Amino acid sequence: MQTTSAPARSRAQSLLAGESIQRLLALAALVILLVFFSIVVPHFASTNNYIDILTATAVNGVLATGVTFVIITGGIDLSVGTGMTFTSVVAGIVAVNMGLPLPLSLLAALASGALVGSINGVLIAKAKLPPFIATLGMLYVTLGMAQVISDVHPIYFDQEPAFQQFFMGKPVAGIPNIVWVMLGGAAIAWILLNKTILGRYTFALGSNEEATRLSGVNVDRWKIIIYAVDGLFVGLAGIVIASRMNSAQPGLGMGYELDAIAAAVIGGNSLSGGEGSVVGTIIGAFLISTLRIGLSVAGIPDQWKSVITGLVVIGAVWLDILRRRSRA
Repeated sequence: MQTTSAPARSRAQSLLAGESIQRLLALAALVILLVFFSIVVPHFASTNNYIDILTATAVNGVLATGVTFVIITGGIDLSVGTGMTFTSVVAGIVAVNMGLPLPLSLLAALASGALVGSINGVLIAKAKLPPFIATLGMLYVTLGMAQVISDVHPIYFDQEPAFQQFFMGKPVAGIPNIVWVMLGGAAIAWILLNKTILGRYTFALGSNEEATRLSGVNVDRWKIIIYAVDGLFVGLAGIVIASRMNSAQPGLGMGYELDAIAAAVIGGNSLSGGEGSVVGTIIGAFLISTLRIGLSVAGIPDQWKSVITGLVVIGAVWLDILRRRSRA
């Protein structure tokens, strides 16, 4: 028994060390960016600019937190961006078109996100579709449904002034509440991943799904649950983006999934599954926002911002590959 458990402990320690190194690298890169832009770009080092970075991170931070669960299992979710749009439209229809109380619209957004995630989970676990294909299909389904149920018209929350007042209010240190919502969601996700059976099975599925199945775990059920949790964060992101814009915009969504996945990868979550952390994901989300806002303030064209962001993602994946090779 001791001879079999020692290698397992050694491998677990190696995984934790690798994750910590990549998180530290991401954090170091974030600090370097902040220092670099503060020195090179006039007016970057201002309180308002830092608050803008925090605010810009809120949506991507929530989406990336949800997709972290899926990536740790070795899966992927390409539908989080359009799913976010769909849930924001659902919230708008319930609150504005149907005239129901605002709390019900928020619950409807969360429920619709969980539903989309559950459908993804069923397609992957029961229909045995590859996660890439299942979630790619759901990307188009949710984009289309958002446009169908809204009749391709934006839904404005002008009749619900408390909606934007609460989420965009700045009662603490001048920081909008949506930033605290993101950090609160990240804290809940950290607890789920590190202190609950859901987290243990999430890592187990990513490390060795077949061994997990043979140990008696209902892999299909837990996979559906994990994608449903991802969907809950998609619904929360829908609420956050609707509050930022004070409207539900059915044409938005495409591209947000790439930012969310990029934040998770930059933060040290391995696309091969089995390792990752919410802390790293949030660092990755802040790094992307800092990079883009810094480049914007510096007057860099948008196309070059995309190029530079892509190179950062490639570098993060390359580091992950090097880490895995060093352990082999």
